Amino acid sequence: MRLKVLVLTNLFPSPWDPLRSPFNRQQFERLGKHHDVDVITAVDFRERFGRKRAPFSVKNVNAEQFVFFYPPLLGRSLHAACWLVSLLSQKLRRLRRAHYDCLLLSWGYPDAAAASWLARHLGIPYVVKVHGSDLNVKAEQALIRPQIRHALRGAQGVVAVSQALADKAVAMGVDPARVHVLYNGVEPNLFTPGPLSDARTKLALPQDERILLYVGNLKDTKGCLDLLEAFPRVLATHPDANLLFVGSGPAREALLQRAAALGCAARVRLVGAVEHFALGDWFRAADLLCLPSHNEGVPNVVLEAMACGTPVVATRVGGIPEVLPEHAGILVDAHDRIGLEGALVDALGKPWDSGRIAAHASRFRWDENIQQLGDILQAAAMSRMGRVNYSAS
Repeated sequence: MRLKVLVLTNLFPSPWDPLRSPFNRQQFERLGKHHDVDVITAVDFRERFGRKRAPFSVKNVNAEQFVFFYPPLLGRSLHAACWLVSLLSQKLRRLRRAHYDCLLLSWGYPDAAAASWLARHLGIPYVVKVHGSDLNVKAEQALIRPQIRHALRGAQGVVAVSQALADKAVAMGVDPARVHVLYNGVEPNLFTPGPLSDARTKLALPQDERILLYVGNLKDTKGCLDLLEAFPRVLATHPDANLLFVGSGPAREALLQRAAALGCAARVRLVGAVEHFALGDWFRAADLLCLPSHNEGVPNVVLEAMACGTPVVATRVGGIPEVLPEHAGILVDAHDRIGLEGALVDALGKPWDSGRIAAHASRFRWDENIQQLGDILQAAAMSRMGRVNYSAS
């Protein structure tokens, strides 16, 4: 059965942030090949009025946005109420006319906490997708946890991107039978092994030096500053090493200033944001990817690096231990700078079997992900039909 699905989330590209959340873009565009999918994205008012509009297009889905307004000094525990008021004031008439079969709410707070109320009000079954810090961080806050718990318990299904997140959902009182682990997939046309020399030539990178790569948002909780602090120890052992940061974010200036203070600025380069389709060359050009996050779900950059045959050093948080075996990388504890230093030195000096790493990553397939997600949404929609049929009888 072809469903009419509405996705409500902040994790999707928009004209003001066209590179945002490529993992959701890939998933929802693929879902749109099998179902009629509308995506309404919440855009923070500071982003909406503080950035220039950029060219933006998506495939297989109808995409639109609403502006998420909230008083900047207001407690975060009230953000779900502000999110809901923002949505209703801009989209309520359109939502009432649409007659959706089900909703997919991607991100626990404020998105799912707010939109679950709307789903109940409209009598539409919904599924919640949780990603990482929505349960790892936000759900640990006393005033926010009950709101997330209420949304999860009322959902016909909860989709978690890792087993660790699924366990947290169950611990919050969700029926285990309604919790599903769906690892994100990897685009095989973009992320495959290839010659390191070719990738470096394309990117104008040195052929005979080591390259340590970070890909992600430049913010403290992603561990980018931890990585920079560990880099001088790497240089002491591997003086030809280069540290490249691919991404943008609020920690950019702090990284530049700290690199200068550590005396390694000449070996550190901030590349900036890169289109998702172009990331494969960066992974293939690197000797090693490092992502020392403080909390995570399952970051797609880890899967994509492995798909290119590139080993990974990452922190032992969230679902990363579920997807990163010993033959593909090294795990360290979050905030452990000494452990991170040692892991980076060891990884850069160790021979890795890139073919074996890529073969492991090949099991993370979008087609299987979409099939399972479609089944979960179908079950949610059928639950509504069952209630209607029962009432009619």
